[in-house]
Amino acid sequence: MAVKWIGGHSSSVLCLNVNTEGLVASGAERGELTLWDGGGTPAGQLQLPKADDVTSVVFSPRCPTRLYTSHGETISLLDVRSLKEPIEHFHVNDEEINCLTVNETDSFLAAADDSGAIKVMDLEKKKVIRSLRHSNICSSVAFRPQRPQSLVSCGLDMQVMLWNLQKARPLWTTNLQECETDGAQSAGQFFNPPLAHSLSVASCSNIFGCGAQDGKVRIFRVTGSRFEQELEFQGHSLGVSQVLFMPEAYWLLTGGNDGKVLLWDVSNDVGKPQKSPAKSLQRRKAQAPASTRKNEKLTQVASDKCDRILPKLTIEHGEKVNWILCTEIKGSKRVLVADQSSSVSLYLLPEP
Repeated sequence: MAVKWIGGHSSSVLCLNVNTEGLVASGAERGELTLWDGGGTPAGQLQLPKADDVTSVVFSPRCPTRLYTSHGETISLLDVRSLKEPIEHFHVNDEEINCLTVNETDSFLAAADDSGAIKVMDLEKKKVIRSLRHSNICSSVAFRPQRPQSLVSCGLDMQVMLWNLQKARPLWTTNLQECETDGAQSAGQFFNPPLAHSLSVASCSNIFGCGAQDGKVRIFRVTGSRFEQELEFQGHSLGVSQVLFMPEAYWLLTGGNDGKVLLWDVSNDVGKPQKSPAKSLQRRKAQAPASTRKNEKLTQVASDKCDRILPKLTIEHGEKVNWILCTEIKGSKRVLVADQSSSVSLYLLPEP
């Protein structure tokens, strides 16, 4: 049974984040921003200018009082100790921002928008140092832990990309539509293409997950300047709107348009590094005919492996999931869910 946090919003809640002190921020439609204490009581509220939807909220990893928010094409920096007018505004994106991410050294911020652009800001110099691009809406971007200049992104062009801030071009790109486990599209794939909605990187920094419109979750492993698909599995009947790796290694939460929140344990499948993945890749490429090398996927996942990956927990939330967050409240892990309503729902999670 869900516990509801109410009284913070009058519109649909779109995004959530939590700082190192347990303060939760939520952003909603029409410019609404709310801070919550661990008991679910609103600790501060602000109406952002122009009433643009608040699409992403991210606390600084180094300074828990600093909160970055995106609303429309604007990024605002707030001080949560005094939730009044923003300290600063940044106008670096041309279209509505979908996702913000800040690296763990608090030196760079990346903002992905509807034009497909990812604007990367140097937070000390307060200027854009890189403009990266997808060919369609960029829905999600995330810096990798322990790799402050490395980030991954995905978008409605069905592309998943690995970037390094020293280069303007992606280091590696995978097209999810070509990344089918059987080498061909499934029957429903033509009608339900894998538009990529959400990314999350595990704490080890080399494993990340991607949720897509076809209801599938794909897990990738980064090796040097490229990544391989390790797993592909499905538990949602509609698009996967959110994926979130928990602090525990390889426990993954997913939220879907089908109103479900699922908890997965993929540690048995990705917990152990492959033996010399770069060398095995070179061998496969050397042995493959030229015609197949061009479109070869780095790792083809066996279908029986996908079938045996089942969720450890199913939460029948009932509403389309906009955002999920995991935090500890009163000594227990909770998953917070934002949906089409104006409230935030909390569920108790079992210990891994």
